[in-house]
Amino acid sequence: MSVEKVAIQDLMNRSGVGFGTSGARGRVVDMTPAVCYAYTRGFLQHLEAAHGLVPGTAVAMAGDLRPSTPGIMAAIAVAVVDAGYRPINCGFIPSPAVAFYGISQGIPSIMVTGSHIPDDRNGIKFNTAQGEILKDDEAGIRAQTVEIPATIRADALPPVDARAHELYVRRYLDYFGAHALAGMRVAVYEHSGVARDLLGEILTGLGADVLRLGRTEVFMPVDTEAIRAEDIALAHAWAGEQHFDAIVSTDGDADRPLIGTEAGVWLRGDVVGVLCAQALGIVAIATPVSSNSVVERCGAFARVERTRIGSPYVIAGMQILQAAGHATVAGYEANGGFLLATDLQRNGRCLQALPTRDAVLPILALLVETRRRAVPLSALSQTLPARFTASNRLKNYPTERSRALIETLFAGGAPAMERMFGAQCGRIASVDTTDGLRMSFENGEIVHLRPSGNAPEFRCYNEAGSEPRVAELNRACLERIGSV
Repeated sequence: MSVEKVAIQDLMNRSGVGFGTSGARGRVVDMTPAVCYAYTRGFLQHLEAAHGLVPGTAVAMAGDLRPSTPGIMAAIAVAVVDAGYRPINCGFIPSPAVAFYGISQGIPSIMVTGSHIPDDRNGIKFNTAQGEILKDDEAGIRAQTVEIPATIRADALPPVDARAHELYVRRYLDYFGAHALAGMRVAVYEHSGVARDLLGEILTGLGADVLRLGRTEVFMPVDTEAIRAEDIALAHAWAGEQHFDAIVSTDGDADRPLIGTEAGVWLRGDVVGVLCAQALGIVAIATPVSSNSVVERCGAFARVERTRIGSPYVIAGMQILQAAGHATVAGYEANGGFLLATDLQRNGRCLQALPTRDAVLPILALLVETRRRAVPLSALSQTLPARFTASNRLKNYPTERSRALIETLFAGGAPAMERMFGAQCGRIASVDTTDGLRMSFENGEIVHLRPSGNAPEFRCYNEAGSEPRVAELNRACLERIGSV
């Protein structure tokens, strides 16, 4: 059989499938069997060179519910076999579930998902036996040269192995206990999320009465950082029609939570992160620069480590905190995804570390805390200082254009920034370029601009002292950017 030698970096350049903040992503039409095969071989070759992976080892794999996912999984399985490894098909389960299984078994894992982006795109997340690949691993994969067969075999996927699903469910049932949510009624907004059945299974196992809503077989791109107007309206309508203590959901691969109050109001992800960390008794926390400053203002943590946006940077931040000797360490992103760096102990039970974004843990932590305090879910966030964030993005906005605007504003200094946003916020107080351009104004408001790492989108994050004000500020900033 004829083969072609291809450098992964060259493949990225010519295919348009490249590394973003969370794995390799691209348009479905560009994620051909050959491209997916090549990325998988590059990943395994890197693990052999850098992590001592031995041929014959099992490699776990799973996927989300996008129409393109099974085909990509099939190409990955062929690549795993051709590289001398054994694919374990964990089926359609959350990203953190397959990662947790891989960590527990000491094997690498691969997740096929485009997360929250539309289904004309997809992606591949790679995990070592310790968890997510970090930036050094990404560079190692880019440096590989692989052999690709002229034709990729169309082998059927191996039968589904349910052990990863079962292990993930037991993680939460064993730690929180069978009656942790007894007496609570929880609505699950199912849509097309891969966790829609599993989440209901866990909630029921913890004693909750589960109400299932909004299931669809057509993939819906639910972005927990830019919640669709339709989802805001749906939650409000359901709250008016049904009685529940909370409404919960996830993005497509269940590494980002969506948590709504008894009134159907969705909580911001960076507020969820703070509340989850408080409920779990976390001492030190890592979070990106885009997250709400309430994490410092609330005074609940011995140390807050600010990072660039993206889970690899949060993981690196957690490693800094662990090296500093903090007893319990976690991280979260503005999308609500929660990462646990250290084991937690409670009432003789252990919750093992899972240093990758997870949606289920913050959902359960907030619900259990609500029941423990005997207060409505809406009351939890009212214990925090009054700082509010909003974010949204301009779609189909080329990355080059985003970067050019940020570079122009930075080069022009405070005068250029104030010409752009002074009508909304006044005078510049300070600037942070940790990731994108984060402008703090003398009135206490924040405008943070950044190109998306996953799609041709320009994101704008804002912070202000009230919810109506931050919503208006976010709208005005995006309108101003769009007019340039």
